[in-house]
Amino acid sequence: MAKITIRKTGQVIAGEDAVRAFLNGQGVYYDHWDLQPIPAHLRDKFVLSQEEQAEILKALEPQIQALAQARGYVKWDMVALSEATPNLEELLKKFEQVHTHSEDEVRAITAGSGIFIIKGKPDVGYFNVELVPGDVISVPENTPHFFTLTSERKVVAVRLFIDPSGWVAHPYEDPEFATA
Repeated sequence: MAKITIRKTGQVIAGEDAVRAFLNGQGVYYDHWDLQPIPAHLRDKFVLSQEEQAEILKALEPQIQALAQARGYVKWDMVALSEATPNLEELLKKFEQVHTHSEDEVRAITAGSGIFIIKGKPDVGYFNVELVPGDVISVPENTPHFFTLTSERKVVAVRLFIDPSGWVAHPYEDPEFATA
């Protein structure tokens, strides 16, 4: 299950109900999916062919469709990052800059782990959301955030979009982040 760390105070929030309540209070959608439908041979694989990605998406289709219908997403795909990813360090540098989007940024983690760093309400400031397989998060549009890998340095996730062309990152300069 996801775990939250408030950067200002070091407070840790764990447990599905507590995580969901905290994120809901910050306007961030959270859910946890059953990944049992994913074929066993793909569960911990981090280099995936197009066919293997399609197989995972097909296995999760009922959950993806339910989320898409509830929240207006019209397109989805997969992203897989690991030490085998070409130019991983360059990609991470691009990801690890605070930015916003004109639509939600949605990830459903199917393998590995990752961290969203999100700017919360003023009394909270920035917080980390460490995500593990089954965790689903939607960072609302125009919310400052960024994504990075955990020390595990590998993740596979389903991405969902409202705009079929995908999202574009808009840099967000925030002096508060330096002290967050």
